[in-house]
Amino acid sequence: MTRLLPAAFAAVLLASPAFAHAGAGAHGSLGAGLAHPLTGVDHLLAMVAVGLWASQVGGRAIWMMPAAFAAAMAAGYGLALAGVSLPSVEPMIAASVIALGLLAATATRLDAGVGAALAAVFALFHGAAHGAEVGAADAAVFGLGFLASTAALLGVGLGLGRVLASPRVARVLGGLTAAAGLGLAFA
Repeated sequence: MTRLLPAAFAAVLLASPAFAHAGAGAHGSLGAGLAHPLTGVDHLLAMVAVGLWASQVGGRAIWMMPAAFAAAMAAGYGLALAGVSLPSVEPMIAASVIALGLLAATATRLDAGVGAALAAVFALFHGAAHGAEVGAADAAVFGLGFLASTAALLGVGLGLGRVLASPRVARVLGGLTAAAGLGLAFA
């Protein structure tokens, strides 16, 4: 099973478009919201990495880091819907994939509150990217969908961290995530 995980991870990277940002008005349904984080490798990797890293830190981080990510992502979405634009959204999203991947690759044990704050900063930019693209579509329905998928991806990362018998495999997945983030940053 653990030998298949790197191959499955690579397949996800090869099958997904580099970014999920389809442009204003391209969203509007619950299904589109649910699919959005799953079709953009940048979002997918960041969310899974938060869960993976939180599982490595353990304790309160298991719930604090994913909860902070989801809450800040909703806040970033709301800011964008209100017309507030954050600077350097796409570079920050790529940086989040790199940083979160490195944190998982090194199994960095920060205080749960510090880890949650770091995850929240990155999530704010992910949410802002989603909110900037809604246009005239139904923002509430789309937002509920992408937040549900976000929660599921955070759970996948937590599950991977708990199920993997070898911390080495979790670190390899973190390293692959960071490498993919570098690829996104320079694509």
